[in-house]
Amino acid sequence: MRRIIVAVAVFVFAGFTIARAAGAAEDEIRQAEKSWAAAVTSRDYAALGKILNDQLIYAHSTGAIETKGDYIGRLKSGAQRYDAIEPRDLTVRLHGNTAVAHSKVLMRGQSGDRPFNDQLMMLHLWVKQGGRWQLAAHQTTKLQ
Repeated sequence: MRRIIVAVAVFVFAGFTIARAAGAAEDEIRQAEKSWAAAVTSRDYAALGKILNDQLIYAHSTGAIETKGDYIGRLKSGAQRYDAIEPRDLTVRLHGNTAVAHSKVLMRGQSGDRPFNDQLMMLHLWVKQGGRWQLAAHQTTKLQ
């Protein structure tokens, strides 16, 4: 009987530990989302370079697809500028060392000589490498 009680206690403790670890990882993704938006809107290219994965696929709501270098280059040149990124209804799903973050977002800024103020649905794929989360894919879709 004692072995059963010990086994149940170990199982329950392991369940709590796994749940706590998942909660911590979800919090890390929520913070990573905030860090990405802050780096983009404040034009902190050094921080953005660390946040974005080297194999980034950045798909804009216009259908344009960029690499990490393309995306940061457009930001640095002023061809693309984000003045505000305001997410809401963020959902995070963990899958081992990857996570999917989905939200609705308001993005304001300028693309070329055209200002934008878009309501979007945004999907991010995060990967954990070297102990830190990096954005590996971005996809937005315009909402009505």
